[in-house]
Amino acid sequence: MADPQLSALERRRDESDPAAVGFVLELGRALHSYGYSAQRLEDVLGATSDRLGLQGYQFFSTPTSIMASFGPIGRQRTHMLRVEPGEVNLGKLVALEQLAVEVAQGRQQPDDGTAAIRHIAAAPSPYGPAITTLAYGVVSAAACQFLGGGGREVFVAGVLGLGLGLFALIGAGQPRLGRVFEPLAAFVVSVAAVALAQLTGPLSVIVLMPGLTLTTAMAELATRHLASGTARLSGTFITFLGIAFGVALGNRLGGAAFGLPATADPALLPAWASLVALVAAPLCFVVILRADPGDAPWIVGAGALGVLGGRVGAATLGIELGTFAGALAVALASSAYERWRHRPAAVVLVPGILLLVPGSVGFRSMTSLMEQKAVAGIETAFSMFLTAMALVAGLLVAGVIAPEPRMRDAARP
Repeated sequence: MADPQLSALERRRDESDPAAVGFVLELGRALHSYGYSAQRLEDVLGATSDRLGLQGYQFFSTPTSIMASFGPIGRQRTHMLRVEPGEVNLGKLVALEQLAVEVAQGRQQPDDGTAAIRHIAAAPSPYGPAITTLAYGVVSAAACQFLGGGGREVFVAGVLGLGLGLFALIGAGQPRLGRVFEPLAAFVVSVAAVALAQLTGPLSVIVLMPGLTLTTAMAELATRHLASGTARLSGTFITFLGIAFGVALGNRLGGAAFGLPATADPALLPAWASLVALVAAPLCFVVILRADPGDAPWIVGAGALGVLGGRVGAATLGIELGTFAGALAVALASSAYERWRHRPAAVVLVPGILLLVPGSVGFRSMTSLMEQKAVAGIETAFSMFLTAMALVAGLLVAGVIAPEPRMRDAARP
């Protein structure tokens, strides 16, 4: 017969520290809301739990929920968090990872760490509304230049990008508007583009393209995080459909109201314009992704490296597979940045990858299908997925060549 006192002692030993559990759960919610993939999130939470002495921990992350279990199998306590995918905030990701290391190394208590997480989440953006709106306009103009636009097209894309930035500021404080932001913004920008009699609708909405989400979904599927990857891929497909519908409706109504815009071949810009765009776009991503201003030189360097690597790869492997070289270069640079600066690789990886993601290709696929051009739409969709897989392959190969330092190593005192 089991000793009741011994059984009670074992149960107390199996019970997890509530303060430590609460810190891990709040950390997971915050990291998820600022753009962490399932693989990285589970790694960080597992390393933090290990250093805090939590036993039998298991985590399961999807784009809309996090499940966390603590304790031995048979007596586990499972927590479920309902979460919503948020916008990438690189500055807060850095602060949260540094906080996780401090708590894991014992320099802060879990209760204090939980309060610090709430303080980090409530902190305002380091960039004001004016500079954020300006960044939307400049990055739209730079994207137009990357895609072959001339001086007139770049100017109009910049103006429409400014309008998109203002619309984003309006929608930021209205949850209902946020649910339909992409198709509604695509509709408004498309009508404005037709009113200006310019063929720049697809170029002006480039910052709406969910290419980063598509790449993250493909990476999660490649690393066997099937539930999260499938859910994220489905969300990306719905976003593509919403944007394509908004643009199609805007073009149709704009054409009926203002007449069909005249088309003309764009006037080529001088070579220095590409260099300006190559610097301007990463700087705008620093603002839009709310990165620390001190990381701007690293982000610009990674973005330039990715674009140059992509062009070299396209010249040797073809347009679709050429992004493999760009992704490999950016991932290796981000790994070196993490080892040297002791900051998350995502700080330079995410902006660098944004210059390579196949969002505009996916958009063209959706519009072709909506125009009943099935063959062209399917061909473009295949090109999009091939490009996304080339990106993922570059990231995975870079992880083998120069693996990121594990959070467990950083958490050691």
